[in-house]
Amino acid sequence: MIKKLICAGMLAGAALAGTAHAQDALVVSTWGGSFRDLIDETIGREFTRQTGVPVKYITGGTIDRLNKAKLATKPESDITFTTSHIGWLYVNAGLYEKLDLSKIPNYAHLVERAKISPYHIGSWAYVYTIGYRPDLVPAGITFNSWNDLWNPALKGKLSAPDFDPSHIIDISALLSGGDASTWEKGQDKLKALKPNFKAFYTNDANSQQLIAAGETPVQIVLSMNAYYMIGQGVPIKVAMPKEGAVLGVDTMGIMKGSTKIDLAHKFMNIALSPDVQAKIVAAKKASPVIDDAKVSPEDAALPGVFTTKQQWDTQAIVIDDKLRAEKTAEWRKWFTENIMN
Repeated sequence: MIKKLICAGMLAGAALAGTAHAQDALVVSTWGGSFRDLIDETIGREFTRQTGVPVKYITGGTIDRLNKAKLATKPESDITFTTSHIGWLYVNAGLYEKLDLSKIPNYAHLVERAKISPYHIGSWAYVYTIGYRPDLVPAGITFNSWNDLWNPALKGKLSAPDFDPSHIIDISALLSGGDASTWEKGQDKLKALKPNFKAFYTNDANSQQLIAAGETPVQIVLSMNAYYMIGQGVPIKVAMPKEGAVLGVDTMGIMKGSTKIDLAHKFMNIALSPDVQAKIVAAKKASPVIDDAKVSPEDAALPGVFTTKQQWDTQAIVIDDKLRAEKTAEWRKWFTENIMN
């Protein structure tokens, strides 16, 4: 009986220790799949090595996590990763703590395009650009300009994201003498592209499937997805049009009400360290968001991987994040009604 009681006590103690361990973890909200793995393998494990604090992840879609955070009475996570413009919706809803930059010394090396707000900052960057299968498009087709997407020879060959049409909406406006703030100028231009669309992908996996199978040999593609598929043996070419490519910055913010503010700042500082940024670039072919990351010459040569100020200034098409956050719903509605239907 005594032996049973001792065993029961040991098991209860172990359970309590496990519970305490979980409660003491820094909780990070992010996308699932490869992005969750990227954060864990490059940032989370280094954070645990330096602090002894484990990292727990909760995952979900961009908008789903935002809506859940709005409804929560207390934050489910300490840190949230999201896109730069959706991050502004967190800011506007009062969901982020203002950052104490004295606790993020690596912020001194943050590139200007990654200084999103006093509440959220960049973790890595990428572009949406034109990716295509030279083996499956008509001979002689190149993409030196975004205008080349309108080539009638590409009828029924193009795909684009259905969840965020801001890229092609901005491009159509630019090619029509406007920009994102005067996006209506590009409406007729974009409608003229409708015959070339074959499909609209719903997520990264769907994007990869469409171009890998050759169903849509031309795609408005997330550069990191294209380079992943190239690594899997899919013969994709990533273009850098003369107008540039649409910049995207994924960001980190600390949730208001977090009880681990200092640890969260520590996590963010580690994310911006040269070694970690170098690992992120090597793993995802993303752009580092600091100016002192060590990037291999091979990765630095890839279209859409920005490692110099000149590249950030001349090759990145920047959509104002506040405007993008404000217009996201309107743009999706118009795109669904006029292009997808």
